[in-house]
Amino acid sequence: MLHPAVAHFAVALPIISLVLGLAYLVKPSELMSKISTRFMVFAALFMIAAFFTGKEDGGEAYILLSEAGQALLRDHKEFGLFLTITMVVAALAKFFGCFTKRIKVEIFAIVLLAVIAGGVLYQGKMGGELTFTYGANVEKYSDGMDCLADPSEFIEEKE
Repeated sequence: MLHPAVAHFAVALPIISLVLGLAYLVKPSELMSKISTRFMVFAALFMIAAFFTGKEDGGEAYILLSEAGQALLRDHKEFGLFLTITMVVAALAKFFGCFTKRIKVEIFAIVLLAVIAGGVLYQGKMGGELTFTYGANVEKYSDGMDCLADPSEFIEEKE
């Protein structure tokens, strides 16, 4: 299960990239342009990795989820693909703008990144619901029914 580790980078890096991009807009310099561009490229790479690791981990969890959990997992996957593609486009635009010194293209990429960062936070919320509400990839979780069982079954007998 690599998705949880990769996904945390896929959430943090776009937000850090956005902060760096905004800093570049406040005080434009070639150095800040290059730094924010590199962070956007790394964010795009981690989002690609998060999508594919999520596809793998989600495939294992899907059959064990309730219908509502399965529907949320499908939405999570589709939205993740959309965010990944959009992030790649934004990173390519920023890369192009940085190395051709076209600030309008960089501004477009940073505005697009702001939308992506909001989407990534919502995507993280969906992932949290899958884990903590529906028990996706949580060992010995069965649609929350364990919490309704007799607690004495789970207490180890002392000898």
